[in-house]
Amino acid sequence: MSQPFTTVFAIYDNMTQLDFTGPHQVLCRLPGASTLIASLNGGDVTAEGNLVIGQTKKLSEIAQCDLLCVPGGVTATQVALDEAFVAEIRRLGRGATYVTSVCTGSLILGAAGLLQGKRAACHWAWRELLAEFGAIVDDARVVRDGNTITGGGVTAGIDFALTMVAEIAGEAYAKALTLGYEYAPAPPFPGGRPELAEAETLATYSALMDNLMDQRRAEAREAGQRMMAQAGRP
Repeated sequence: MSQPFTTVFAIYDNMTQLDFTGPHQVLCRLPGASTLIASLNGGDVTAEGNLVIGQTKKLSEIAQCDLLCVPGGVTATQVALDEAFVAEIRRLGRGATYVTSVCTGSLILGAAGLLQGKRAACHWAWRELLAEFGAIVDDARVVRDGNTITGGGVTAGIDFALTMVAEIAGEAYAKALTLGYEYAPAPPFPGGRPELAEAETLATYSALMDNLMDQRRAEAREAGQRMMAQAGRP
């Protein structure tokens, strides 16, 4: 690439770190890559499990980027209600060549008004919430609709990132990275998607998520209403 390709990861407290660190490990290897990690206020961000990502830039200090990526996390619908954060995502997303997310990060893209009428992916347990933002729910692991590319839950972020590398730097380079990272998934337990899981496993997980769903659904509905109001402003 003759010019640096700038990727911005927009992160926040209590995000799922693999939603960010998996794609970051892949996308930072793009030829000519300039990879920026940013948050609303800059400085340290603490992900799930007390993993601290330090020295992030302020989102407001970044004028533009080629690729914007928003990871997901347990607080994604709360972040979707953070008007200052969402405004920065909206601003950067409108000028980016690629607008992307992993897992429930797509709900934040939705809150920024970047998914209306578009097919999008999300973690399977929460993807129905995309409808609150006028998005079309797609259950694929990686979904592309125009310049918007969204990944499913957590580990799908690596698939998403390799898809982006193929788009930007070519399939041969993406294949070389796949080999270099020994990316040959062979999970010790099958059933990483609901259609593959045993009924008992699915029931156990769904019971755990039921405790969160009402709150997340309410937060997503409020964020969607705010997004629609924002879209209707002159």
